[in-house]
Amino acid sequence: RALPDVRDGLKPVHRRILYGLNEQGMTPDKSYKKSARIVGDVMGKYHPHGDLPIYEAMVRMAQDFSYRYPLVDGQGNFGSMDGDGAAAMRYTEARMTKITLELLRDINKDTIDFIDNYDGNEREPSVLPARFPNLLANGASGIAVGMATNIPPHNLTELINGVLSLSKNPDISIAEL
Repeated sequence: RALPDVRDGLKPVHRRILYGLNEQGMTPDKSYKKSARIVGDVMGKYHPHGDLPIYEAMVRMAQDFSYRYPLVDGQGNFGSMDGDGAAAMRYTEARMTKITLELLRDINKDTIDFIDNYDGNEREPSVLPARFPNLLANGASGIAVGMATNIPPHNLTELINGVLSLSKNPDISIAEL
C-alpha cells in the first residue's frame, strides 16, 4: 500500500521494476526476458517484499486495460479484463515499452537523486526523471495511513497541449484551457 509520487507518477514497486528493466538493458529493441528473472532481480536488489507483489505490479503495467499507456511490454498471458489472472511468471516474458524510455531518459546525467537500497548494497533512484506527466496520463490509485487517491487516466496529447498553453499564459482560465 502506497501513494504514487507526483513527480513520476509511480509507487516504489513500479519505480523499482522499471529501474530494474533499465539496468538489465531490456529496452523495446531488445528481446524479451523471463518475468521470473526480472522479478528475482528486482526483489534481490531493491524490493524485498516477496515475488508475488512485484509480479502483480509488473503485470498491471503490461495491461492496456489497466494502464492507458502501458509501461511494460509483456509477452504471454498477462490476464484479461474479465478477471482472468496472468500466467505464472515462469511462462511470461517482458521488456520496457517505448514510452517508458521517456520516464528513464537522462537518469544517468545527475537529473535525480539516488538513495541506498534496503540493505545499503545497491543504489536506486528516489524518483524517475519522467519527461511526461505519467501520474495524469496513466492515472493512479493508492492507500496510505489517513489518506487515499484515485486519479483517472488522461489523453497525453491533451495534457501536453494544456501544459504548453499554461506555460505560454500562466493566467489562462479553465475555460480557455
